Amino acid sequence: MSTEIRIYIADLAAYNNGKLHGIWIYACEDLEEIQKQINEMLANSPEPFAEEYAIHDYEGFGGYALSEYEGIEAAHEIACFVEEYPDFAGELLNNFGGDLEEARTAAEENYCGCYKSLADYAQELTEETTQIPESLSFYIDYERMGRDIELSGDVFTIETGYEEIHIFWNH
Repeated sequence: MSTEIRIYIADLAAYNNGKLHGIWIYACEDLEEIQKQINEMLANSPEPFAEEYAIHDYEGFGGYALSEYEGIEAAHEIACFVEEYPDFAGELLNNFGGDLEEARTAAEENYCGCYKSLADYAQELTEETTQIPESLSFYIDYERMGRDIELSGDVFTIETGYEEIHIFWNH
């Protein structure tokens, strides 16, 4: 992935007193290391007794809108998922309303692959599962088959670029 998956942790004591104090942290780092970096940032706060923090910014989450209330552990798990499936994880999370378990299940068990179009997927699926006589092969409308597969609810798609469609079974 071209953009590192990071979160900006803000010192709330400083923030509430009109000062910006925080740190960018690689969100896929070990949780203990993340907490260590947060503790160091709070220890260096311009405000005495700084203890509270929040996620005030993020980058590299592939189109997923991370909430400042997400919590460090949840943000870490989401970041690791995005790092594991950089091509579609953010959009897959959006598809499932942020439900990481459902998104992970879709990525691990229901992913069909990346295709130029649904027609290409329909053609591959048909040719792998059916013996088509050569004399009939030119009469098959794979575009319509692909559209029907999607409209029937059997699959859902995530388009991530020109002729780049990730297809998932809808189970």
